[in-house]
Amino acid sequence: MEHPVTWTGLIGIPHGDWEYFAIGMLIMGILLLLGVRARGELAKDSAVVPDEGLSARNVFELLVEAIGGLCDSVIGHGAAKYVPLLSTFFIFILFCNFMGLLPGFTPPTSDFDITLALGVVSFVAFNYYGFKAQGVAYLKHFMGPILWLAPLMIVLELVGTLVRPVSLGLRLFGNLFGDHLVLEIFTGLTKVGIPVVFYLLGTLVAVIQAFVFTLLSMIYIALAVAHHDAEHAEHAH
Repeated sequence: MEHPVTWTGLIGIPHGDWEYFAIGMLIMGILLLLGVRARGELAKDSAVVPDEGLSARNVFELLVEAIGGLCDSVIGHGAAKYVPLLSTFFIFILFCNFMGLLPGFTPPTSDFDITLALGVVSFVAFNYYGFKAQGVAYLKHFMGPILWLAPLMIVLELVGTLVRPVSLGLRLFGNLFGDHLVLEIFTGLTKVGIPVVFYLLGTLVAVIQAFVFTLLSMIYIALAVAHHDAEHAEHAH
């Protein structure tokens, strides 16, 4: 199938990996600028007063508070320290997904290399947090609750853990690639009218897939640190 005209193609970037990389870097740059602006607004003496209208500060506060509230529900004690990573996942993926709704742009999340890289970051993060919270005892959960089943459980748990970054990447890639392809096809066939419906569906898919990736990463962190947090809460009680 012939590829449509894109803004990256007009400046000499070929369709493929370099195109997704360039758009991903553009989104990172936009987010950094918005983050710096939001930080500047928070540093003002009047930071306790919400801004009027739509501002970078209001948008980031809304998104981070939503992720923070969800973390409290899913992870529980000590969830605040995981909010920066999980908020970054959600905001970056959401912006990447929305980029695919703009004419002339392709979403970086429709490339498996990028979604797999996000999955690997999530994989490294929840294992890191697990080891940090429990130390070597973190490896005990791979053995299962019954000692004589440990050899079988170790294999099953290792396989289940190692496929998590691939499943995260495939889920995000498949949904965004399919959504962008459908939007591209119907926009080419019917220039007006019908594509609006698919833009609305695309917006819904963009939000849901960013939320699903973030929620699954949150659940993996909760499972990795659950034993440590349970002991901490018991001692505090």
